[in-house]
Amino acid sequence: MTAPEADLTGWTAVPFTGGGYTHDVYRKGTDPGVVLIPEIPGIHPGVLGLGNHLVDNGFTVAMPSLFGVPGKEVTVDYTAATIARACVAREFAAFATNKARLVSLFLRALARDLNALTPGKGVGVIGQCFTGGFALAAVVDDSVLAPVLSHPSVPLPLGRTRRSDTGLSDAEMTTIVDRTTNEGLCAMGLRFSEDWMSPRERFTALNERLGDAFEVIEIDSRPGNEHGFAKIAHSVLTDEVREVDGHPAYEARKRVVEFLTARLT
Repeated sequence: MTAPEADLTGWTAVPFTGGGYTHDVYRKGTDPGVVLIPEIPGIHPGVLGLGNHLVDNGFTVAMPSLFGVPGKEVTVDYTAATIARACVAREFAAFATNKARLVSLFLRALARDLNALTPGKGVGVIGQCFTGGFALAAVVDDSVLAPVLSHPSVPLPLGRTRRSDTGLSDAEMTTIVDRTTNEGLCAMGLRFSEDWMSPRERFTALNERLGDAFEVIEIDSRPGNEHGFAKIAHSVLTDEVREVDGHPAYEARKRVVEFLTARLT
């Protein structure tokens, strides 16, 4: 059994400009809105499979194409080339600590736009891998009610300081903590236990600031784990999902849908 995948059938792409940047945004659905930020190397078939799953479960999904070629299959060379380009892009500030990233301005504008076009109390944002932390940064905008950080990997965890950095500026984190305290905002975080790209220290730092408002799902990927996850298991909501009851990544995806439904509808 393999992870769910899909193609671009039924998705409509329209350029969107926000925060000084323009990217194509792929949209589908007519229900409460979720911004689904793709992981490296882009809107690949696994991300499209996740997008279709969200649409099927009652959401309008907007996927910004921040890098890569939408619909293209994942290969080692394609992934490496995309990482190289993303790491030097000023928009993402892949190595900076205590940094407000410019892409967050685009994502907040997209969230506001999606909120205006869809029913529901607000929108959700799912970030993955390179974009995982961007979901929480989007919370600075009041339209975002349900951020999901799946294996957040920026800043790239090279050195102790970067491993424990939240991927946000102090000012952004202050606003987010204020929303958790005064508005009941909650966030979700997902990772595999042995994933060095999404280090445990980062989740510890987030938990210290957000407390009980930060729900964490950590899937066991230690050697000999019950479900046979490799030590390098990384993509919780796409590559590692097997649609079998009891499978930890499948159950994590179910919990994400429950979280979005409860917060947005």
